[in-house]
Amino acid sequence: MKRRDFLKSVSGLAAGAALPAMPQVVSSAKADARSETLLIVSEGGPNNLDIHGVGTNVPGYEVSWNCYDRLISHEMKSGPGGVPYYDRDKFKGELADDMKIDDMSVTFKLKKNAKFHDGAPVTAKDVKWSLDRAVSVGGFPTFQMSAGSLTKAEQFVVIDDSTVRVDFAKKDRLTIPDLAVIVPCVVNSELVKKNASEKDPWGLEFTKQQTAGSGAYKVTKWTAGTEVVMERNEDWVGGPLPKIKRVIWRMVPQAGNRRALLERGDADISYELPFKDFQEMKANGKLNVVSLPFSNGIQYIGMNVTKPPFDNPKVRQAMAYALPYQKIMDAVLFGLGNPMFGAAKDKATEVAWPQPHKYNTDMEKAKALLAEAGYANGFETTISFDLNFAGVNEPLCVLVQESLAQLGIKTTINKVPGANWRTELNKKEMPLFTNVFSGWLDYPEYFFYWCYHGNNSVFNTMSYKSAEMDKLIDGARTAAATGDKAAYDADVKGFVDLAYADVPRIPLYQPFVNVAMQKNISGYQYWFHRRLDYRAMAKG
Repeated sequence: MKRRDFLKSVSGLAAGAALPAMPQVVSSAKADARSETLLIVSEGGPNNLDIHGVGTNVPGYEVSWNCYDRLISHEMKSGPGGVPYYDRDKFKGELADDMKIDDMSVTFKLKKNAKFHDGAPVTAKDVKWSLDRAVSVGGFPTFQMSAGSLTKAEQFVVIDDSTVRVDFAKKDRLTIPDLAVIVPCVVNSELVKKNASEKDPWGLEFTKQQTAGSGAYKVTKWTAGTEVVMERNEDWVGGPLPKIKRVIWRMVPQAGNRRALLERGDADISYELPFKDFQEMKANGKLNVVSLPFSNGIQYIGMNVTKPPFDNPKVRQAMAYALPYQKIMDAVLFGLGNPMFGAAKDKATEVAWPQPHKYNTDMEKAKALLAEAGYANGFETTISFDLNFAGVNEPLCVLVQESLAQLGIKTTINKVPGANWRTELNKKEMPLFTNVFSGWLDYPEYFFYWCYHGNNSVFNTMSYKSAEMDKLIDGARTAAATGDKAAYDADVKGFVDLAYADVPRIPLYQPFVNVAMQKNISGYQYWFHRRLDYRAMAKG
């Protein structure tokens, strides 16, 4: 069947057919339009179009990144294999035309021709309202802002219509980088305020369903769990006008269907395929496959340390000896990941993150530690995972379940729908789970601030609290801001050692971002958020 005929006919497939319906994106008379349309297929999609929304999931980040602007963004550099990679230490203006950093503040001049999608001009008042919103809505966005010491609305000052100043709460090397992540996006404040209410002063219900930004794309259609359609903003001034006019992003739950659509040429790009598929597609050479390690990221097994039996450090250490690390690397990842286990016993701790721990699979040690903890006959528990990433999470949990069964630990696997995963993490009730965390700012102290600090962010999924840990993390942040390298190095080594002694979470591996695309797709870039940036992409 020819490609054009497939696109015409596939929408009529029966419900039980092998391939899902793809949208009709072009008329046969306009083949050139197809070259300006990007067709994406993935396992899961966004549950919210607003990064400030409650429980917005990882696919939601992709919408926000492409549909909203921030004051600044990162420059690019050449990364592994020559793939363009964001430069952690270099910034450029997006909505800002100019950035002036002083001792305790930074001042931004806005681009005077910047407009929101409805044609309203972007002003300093919009910037302030948006940053006020980010530090005030609570949850993930507010904690993210606090990671750069951005905590109070008073820090954001309107100088005039096109000038805004951000005052520093203290010296913090994470402040400027934190203004370039997804959260401090600029929202059309007048539009959102018209659709806000007393119960919803920040208009979160309105922006959950539609975009209200000035970014390179705008959402024109969203059917939750099925499809997102985005059109190019022809008036975008945040960078060069993108080559891609239209993005159609379809949710195709079955990995085999996603692969078939790619290999037939009926989809342009996909991620979240089984690792075996990526290795096979690399080998057959018909598609371009990019595999890059997550910056500042790990997949881990987490344990809720407030609930028995995981409140006992010996049980947690037993778990660290019981996990089938190499089986996971071989049978789930097919080598597409960096091991975070089995470091040599005499290996010195590095001033780096991520780095491997010294645990390895040792069932005798695990049994002995369980017996010491009073659980010689094991126990029953539940292991949970995010269904949005079932291709990796499900086989991983099955292997863990099988391994723990050898110790008398009976685990029930709990599959959490992707749209609910962040909400479930927030409740902090799951006793045992697997998850990925990748720190947007590529610094060890940033990762640990999110995941191990007693502030207990959503990503401190273990509810772990340690005064000693907090002191080391806070010390590293202060030392980084003042340039005290000796103190910084000591604090980073200290918090890594403590994390691996207390072991509230057990790193398994540093995952790879795997993206498969047609040979005529160019401009893929690796970003800290690991999602697609359509703005640089093109079809040749």
